Parts: sequence; C-alpha cells; structure tokens
Amino acid sequence: MSANLPQALGSGAGETPPAAVVVLAAGEGTRMKSATPKVLHDICGRSLVGHVLAAAGELDPGHPEKIVVVVGHAREQVTAHLAETAPGVRTAVQAEQNGTGHAVRMGLEELGGAVDGTVVVVCGDTPLLTGATLRKLASTHTGDGNAVTVLTAEVPDATGYGRIVRDGASGAVTAIVEHKDASDSQRAIREINSGVFAFDGQLLADALGKVRTDNSQGEEYLTDVLGILREAGHRVGAAVADDHREIAGINNRVQLAEARRTLNDRLLERAMLAGVTVVDPASTWVDVTVTFERDAVVLPGTQLQGATHLGEGAEVGPNTRLNDTVVGAGARVDNTVANGAEVGPQASVGPYAYLRPGTRLGLKAKVGTYVETKNATIGEGTKVPHLSYVGDATIGEYSNIGAASVFVNYDGEAKHHTTVGSHCKTGSDNMFVAPVTVGDGAYTAAGSVITKDVPPGSLAVARGQQRNIEGWVARKRPGSAAARAAEAASREAGGES
Repeated sequence: MSANLPQALGSGAGETPPAAVVVLAAGEGTRMKSATPKVLHDICGRSLVGHVLAAAGELDPGHPEKIVVVVGHAREQVTAHLAETAPGVRTAVQAEQNGTGHAVRMGLEELGGAVDGTVVVVCGDTPLLTGATLRKLASTHTGDGNAVTVLTAEVPDATGYGRIVRDGASGAVTAIVEHKDASDSQRAIREINSGVFAFDGQLLADALGKVRTDNSQGEEYLTDVLGILREAGHRVGAAVADDHREIAGINNRVQLAEARRTLNDRLLERAMLAGVTVVDPASTWVDVTVTFERDAVVLPGTQLQGATHLGEGAEVGPNTRLNDTVVGAGARVDNTVANGAEVGPQASVGPYAYLRPGTRLGLKAKVGTYVETKNATIGEGTKVPHLSYVGDATIGEYSNIGAASVFVNYDGEAKHHTTVGSHCKTGSDNMFVAPVTVGDGAYTAAGSVITKDVPPGSLAVARGQQRNIEGWVARKRPGSAAARAAEAASREAGGES
C-alpha cells in the first residue's frame, strides 16, 4: 500500500494526451540568492523542476520524450540533474533569456517546429502543480475547442497578479490585465493568470513568429500570443484550478518554505486518510517518495526521506530521521538516525541509535541505546543492547553482544569482516579484531580482545591476569581521601573480626 506516492494516472477515458509539454526552466532566480539554480532547490525529496516533471508525466505516462525542458542559466547543472532524475526528457537551450515566448520557441525547435495537437506550457518553479490539474487544463482546452487555454485560479488577494477578464456571455478570456494597468473594477477580479497554458500547436508556432519585442524589457512575451490569436478570431478560454496554491511560483526562500509546508501537509493528509497515524503533523516531514502501510504510527519530530517505507503497525519516532530505510511490520524505531538500512518485522531500534548503510536487522532483532551499525547483518532475535559499534559484520540468530563492544573492522588500510554465530553470548567490553569468527554457541569473557577464531561452544578469555598490590594507596597517596577511606575500612574489618 503506497500511501504517499502520487498515482501514475494517465489521461481519462476518451481523452487524447497532449502532443508535447514545454517546461520553462531557463531563468536565474536571483531572488533566491543562491549558487544553486532556482529550479534545482529541493522540497520534499524532489527539486522544483522534478515536481513539475512528475505532474507533467501524468499527462502521458511512459512518454517522457514528449516533455522538453528549456534550460538556460547554469544549464550544465540543470541538464546533469535531469539526466540523473528524469532520463528520457528532452532539453532545449535558451542561450540568452529573451523572454518566455522566446523560450517556448526554443522548446518547439527541439521538437522539430510546429506540433500537431495540444502543447502544454508550464513553469519549472511551480512544485505544487498536480497532474490532475494539468489534465483538467488539457481536457478543457480540447473540449472547448480553444486555440489557447490559460490555467487560472481564484485567490483571496489578487494584488500584484494579472487579472483574467472574461466575456460575460461566453466566458471566453478577452484579456489578461496586469495589476498596475488594471482599472478599479478589474482589480476587484480575483481570478488570476498562472502562467500555465495549453495551446493548439500549429497556431502557437505561427503566433510566436509574430511576437514583437517593443516592450520595456525588449523580450518576447508568451502572453502576447493570446492577443495575437484572439485578434485572429480564435477562442481563448480558461480552466480554473481547484486550489489556488497549486499555481504558486517560487521566487525566494520564504515562498520555498511556504510551498514545502503546503506540500508536506498534502502528503501527510494523504497518508492519514490511508490509515497512518501522524501524531503531530506540524513537526513531521516526509518526502514524496515515502510509502506506508496501514496502522503505521509516526511520532513527533520525525523526518522520513527518500525511499523510506513503514510496514503495517510500525512505530517510528519521536525525533527520528530515516532515509532510504525500510521498517518492517510491527517494528519500533525510537530517537534514531538511519540511512540505507533495513529493520526487520518486530525489531527494536534505539533510543539514540545510528544505523548506517548496509545495516540489516532480522525478525525481533534489537539495536539499543548508543549503538552504531554499518554494513552489518544482525540475525533474528539477536540483541546489541548498549554502547557498541558493529561494522562489517554478520551475527547469527539469538546471540547477545555485551555492552561497550567494538567490532574492530579497519586496520588503517582496508576493512575486514567479523562473523559471530548463532546463540553466542559475548561479554561486555569486548574487541573483535577482524577478520575473526566466533562459532555457534560460543562465549567470550568480559574485557577480552578477540584476535583469533573461537571454536563453536568454546569460552574465549583474552585478557591479562589481575594483580592486587596491597597498601599502594597508603604509600603513594598518604593523607588522601582514598587513603582515609581505606584505613577506615581496614579498622572496621578488623573490628568485625
């Protein structure tokens, strides 16, 4: 059961998917004040442009080659990111940022020019946009027979946004009026332009060739295409987003945080409606790639990242961060950091444990307080309860590792492996100097440094003989508190005798 992953939905029955999607991701984003390109900033486990591509991919799943991302500023970084996270998506270069109309022209050139069918244009900095809303846009566009359809939203406060002016009779869009140019009556309109459009591909290509640059910025504006098509007698329509927050673009870190909060709330709501208990949503953060099974419980202060999965009835937190970690059914993970680990069913971890990559815990295994593990397989029912490091190791079933034990895996040049068998009992303060094997059913004495293999069923004792030097404190520390305490104890013992 995948309670958080967006469903890979295609177009509805009878709908024709768009012929292409053009994603505008060439801008610098100077207001982010960052060395990282704006569209590569991350929220909830994906870059901004990654969220947009996920939504666009739902228009026609399995055909990423229909998506063109227009890159410009820091294009090497953006292109490398796309190659890693969205293979198959095409890129077009806008070498100079000459406006949104120019960017779309570059995208169409990558597609070979004019496109037959619907072309959807989206902005690469709108991470809250959903595939369902894009499908609504494309469906409205084809259903109404529009030359262009603009995605709009009704907002509580439209200050600063371009207003959508409609024909009272037909509902067609007659103008997009910027706030500074709007009349008082137009400023009362709460329906705004999102910058997301669906176009007839052939008409778009033709109109882009007519866009002028005689404006204050000297750029080609995509919105000019609407006027060109309307003047040519074509219909301009609109599709209204159900949630105005979907169209929010990200221009600074404040807006980035607001979008992260909104998306996180959306993901947690989906999880809770699917049967997950989230005790404190305000302090819980999840990535879009996290999945759950029913009756999982997430306690306050928990961060779930990457491909983390919580099994049925698992309980995680409080104050826990899991990345790419699988938690089995009924397992408990408390005040823990884990990365690339697998916690078996009914296993117990923490508090204050650190599971590093390659950690695998079997059924009912235990990794306790202040224990660190790395590249370690810990078998069913085995316990590592306290204050230990287990690295590059295999431990069998129902063994117990004593407190303050260290698996000494590194010789300064290479890592080596330790094997501890099943039903072993190792003493506290043991050092296992790899490579070494402790056989099934063996015991090791407390304080031992194990450098040689221990045969099954043996007791290994590897420590110096104890020697008591009587009277040392009185001779070496005369008059000290320790000396006085020892003298008093001697007198008391002598009196008792």
